[in-house]
Amino acid sequence: MAAEQSVFRETLEFFGKLGIYDVILPFLLVFTIVFAILEKTKVFGVEEIGKKKYPKKNLDAMVAFVVAFFVIASSKLVEAITQISSQVVILLLLSVFFLILVGSFAKETEEGFFLPGGWNTAFMWIMFVGILGIFLNAIKTEEGQSWLSFIMEFISTKWDTDWVASLILIGFVIGIILWITGSSGPKKEKKEE
Repeated sequence: MAAEQSVFRETLEFFGKLGIYDVILPFLLVFTIVFAILEKTKVFGVEEIGKKKYPKKNLDAMVAFVVAFFVIASSKLVEAITQISSQVVILLLLSVFFLILVGSFAKETEEGFFLPGGWNTAFMWIMFVGILGIFLNAIKTEEGQSWLSFIMEFISTKWDTDWVASLILIGFVIGIILWITGSSGPKKEKKEE
């Protein structure tokens, strides 16, 4: 006997048939992000109302609207946006869970809990690599293979060649030099109030 679906699950499936997930939500996401960037950067200039300057909302909105329509016109872009956003949410949840676990052992302060010193930078780099991996996994070649699998396959087949080993060694040496020179500067003393 098949289990009955809940009303909410049927509603979500109905929304999927209407195109909420592959048209409306990607449109709203792209429109909001493009509009926010245009408002922040004031690319189209400002208009003066009274003595205050405001970005030109009508131009910003129109450009964001057109860009969002161009994006949803491409099914490949919509597929990539859907895949990237769903996996970034998982990465965000993992980082929150990690911070909850680490924060349970930390001393409670008035400002809250933050990863100390180099841990904060290391965690940001881990998140950057994670987002880069998610992005490369969502973008496909003409054959349908993701760029991440293409790069990994290329590295695994060329791993024992001299030029790959040279690139790895050069990258390692540059990383060590940056690490040594970056941490050798004078330390700033905190002002005590």
